[in-house]
Amino acid sequence: MFLHGTSNVNDKGHLEIGGVDTLEIVKEFGTPVYVYDVALIRERARGFKETFDKLGVKAQVAYASKAFSTLAMIQLVEQEGLSLDVVSGGELYTALAAEFPVGKIHFHGNNKSREELSMALEHEIGCIVVDNFHELKMLEELCREKEVKANILLRVTPGIEAHTHDYILTGQEDSKFGFDLQNGQAESAVKIGMHSDFLNLLGIHCHIGSQIFETTGFILAARKIFEKLNHWKETYSYEVKVLNLGGGFGIRYTNEDAPIPASQYVEEIILEVKEQARIFGMTIPEIWIEPGRSLVGDAGTTLYQVGSRKEVPNVRNYLAVDGGMSDNIRPALYEAKYEAVLANRPLDEVEETVSIAGKCCESGDMLIWDLPLPKAGKEDVLAVFCTGAYGYSMANNYNRIPKPPVVFVENGQVTLVVRRETYADLVRHDLPLKVKAQNK
Repeated sequence: MFLHGTSNVNDKGHLEIGGVDTLEIVKEFGTPVYVYDVALIRERARGFKETFDKLGVKAQVAYASKAFSTLAMIQLVEQEGLSLDVVSGGELYTALAAEFPVGKIHFHGNNKSREELSMALEHEIGCIVVDNFHELKMLEELCREKEVKANILLRVTPGIEAHTHDYILTGQEDSKFGFDLQNGQAESAVKIGMHSDFLNLLGIHCHIGSQIFETTGFILAARKIFEKLNHWKETYSYEVKVLNLGGGFGIRYTNEDAPIPASQYVEEIILEVKEQARIFGMTIPEIWIEPGRSLVGDAGTTLYQVGSRKEVPNVRNYLAVDGGMSDNIRPALYEAKYEAVLANRPLDEVEETVSIAGKCCESGDMLIWDLPLPKAGKEDVLAVFCTGAYGYSMANNYNRIPKPPVVFVENGQVTLVVRRETYADLVRHDLPLKVKAQNK
């Protein structure tokens, strides 16, 4: 059993997180329930920031809120002095509702609407990461209409393929994101940004993928980008103020994963940027990064009540829980793997291997295949680790299942930050059929 953050087994033999007995959480809030270890989130945030401070580099560490976005989470990000990435009008609205400092908000996305860009300009957010020529033109038109000037970065694809799942690769040439760095698209966008009276081109952004366990991809991306930066400096006398190398720093889900410390990612990125700036005689740009999963992923644990059992002789034993792909779609989406224990008796001896099934009416609703556990039954609570990223944020109402609540735990205190959805919530936006049935 690998315990993350403040998790431990207390004197009652129960799993405890943030000084709170998980069975007490279940007693008060029911199951399923997402539990976040706030101390671990703070530790990770400070780890990223302190490395930049130690090496004396101007930087912004922006939390990629798509990983997990709620009012309380955004407020926690502000407490830790981070910037914030948003990728939709809804995420931007959440940030504004949380009263996050607008100057530290960066707006991403490959298909921002006119309304979303107008919203960003109206609230004078810090930076818009422009993804394509359509957006570049639309943003310039909006700025002209509103008589404002917007800070922008241009997202580029440097042609780097990180070692990760195909669905979470984003920096390779064949990607839906960004201006291609090699075929002249990025250079054309730079020229537009440079000469616009309504756009302030701060620099370049790239993101090479997610769940990355080495620094090679980031280093190669920096080298490719600097080659272009040098060309643009020599050709157009343009020098970037900001270089954003994205996020994607991996975490440990199972013993198959071998992440490196956050400080190592940051330190090697800084050293490479400094070296490239030295080689080409450039001023070291401000470095931005965008950790999301690496801040919240292993800080989250989902608690489920064990339900039905199905035994297929000589094949497999299934153990069902009261959640599934409605609260964690990652296993169905891209075969994500997790570890889990019985929260009420995590130290009991393993007696069997079971596969954890969700309750959705879908054969693909499987949370964990072949999990070693003590013999489990309906009195047990299953704790699935590392569900803090893309669990709640991808939660859905498939089969009309209400979304679970979210609680934060820290220093022995538990705080409800998202209420459990009710059945009434499920039909809140439904409208009745007003057309009368025709006589047959």
